[in-house]
Amino acid sequence: MQINLQKDLQAHWDEKRIMELLRDKSQRESAFAVVVEHFKEQLYWQIRRMVLSHDDADDVLQNTFIKAWTGLDNFRGDSLLSTWLFRIANNETLNFLERARQTSSLDDEVAMGVAARLESDPYFDGDETQRLLQEAIASLPDRQRQVFNLKYFEEMKYEDMSELLATSVGSLKASYHHAVRKISDFFHNCD
Repeated sequence: MQINLQKDLQAHWDEKRIMELLRDKSQRESAFAVVVEHFKEQLYWQIRRMVLSHDDADDVLQNTFIKAWTGLDNFRGDSLLSTWLFRIANNETLNFLERARQTSSLDDEVAMGVAARLESDPYFDGDETQRLLQEAIASLPDRQRQVFNLKYFEEMKYEDMSELLATSVGSLKASYHHAVRKISDFFHNCD
C-alpha cells in the first residue's frame, strides 16, 4: 500500500495531499520520502552552485532534509512546502559556508583556484567559458552569488526570491546588478 501511494504521489504531485499525509504520523515517513524524491535534484543544484563541491553539496542536502524532517511539526503551511525547503537549504548552505570560512578551508580553496577544483571534479563537464563563469561566480560575496544563481540558473522571479530569502525585491535587484557587473569585469580582466 505504501509503495503504491508513493508512486501515485510522485507521478501526480499534489502539495495539499502531501501536507495532509505529512501531518498524519502514520503516513509521515512515506510522504516525506516522496518530498525528498521530488525536491532532491533541485535542492542539490541550488546548494551545489554555492558550495561547488559535489561531496559538500551532498552533505548540505542531507542536513537540509534532516532539518526539514525534524521541523515538520513546526511547519505551519504559511508558505509552500517548496519555499520552506529552499529556505532551509539556503540557511544550511550559508551556515556551511560560514563554518568553512571560519576554519579557513574555504579561503584556501578559493586561493587554490576554483578552476583546479572544477577540472578535477568528475561531475563538471563544461568548457573553458563555463569554467571561467564558475570561477567568476565563486569570487562573488555569498549573497550576490546566491542571488545570481537563483536568477540566472533557476530563472526565479525577484518576488519569489524575496519570499525565499526574506529580503526586499529592490535589494535583490541591486545584488544581481552588482553580481553581473563583477562577473563582466572578471571576464574583461581574463582577456
